Amino acid sequence: MSLKVDVWSDISCPWCFVGTRRLQQAFDGQDVEVTFHPFMLRPDASAAGENVHEMLRTKYGREPAQMFAPVHDAAKITGIPLDLNQQPLMFNTAAAHTLLRHAKSKGTQVALADALFNAYFLQARNIADRNVLEELAVQHGFRVGEAASLLAAAEIELTRKQARDAGTKGIRGVPFFVFNGKLAVSGAQTVQVLKAAAEQARNAG
Repeated sequence: MSLKVDVWSDISCPWCFVGTRRLQQAFDGQDVEVTFHPFMLRPDASAAGENVHEMLRTKYGREPAQMFAPVHDAAKITGIPLDLNQQPLMFNTAAAHTLLRHAKSKGTQVALADALFNAYFLQARNIADRNVLEELAVQHGFRVGEAASLLAAAEIELTRKQARDAGTKGIRGVPFFVFNGKLAVSGAQTVQVLKAAAEQARNAG
């Protein structure tokens, strides 16, 4: 029986990077249909970026490096060379999510999501910048200039609405996975947990 997995995540969320990479590892080469849905940790973030490190210092009175240790450890185990000290900025992700929506029909949504995570976390690029998004889009099945037309105001607003709708579904944190529309799993769970959830969803018919 084929498996469908719906994923709510945000490109600016390091745990989402870890969780979605583990999802790929859990079902590599299997008949799995993965669909990404938008979720925005900071829907009011600017396209120019906001300094997350300063925000964390102000809010918690601690050095960000101390708080990064758990996700760094999880990323290392997962095979991601993550160093959050290299990316101090959080950007608005509405445009990136909009491209992801349109990548679904092209069959490149999963690959584009991974490319966006890599660009943001590993290359410290601005994933709200239209030139960066155009570059990544062309590498994932979009025609030259197509991304620009898809990032019109109406499309961005539709993405924002879908992100808001996630809250009405009871989704409060990401990553969030739903297997075959039946079983929900929250957080960057291990490969083993994801496989077990998939098996339980399949057995549920």
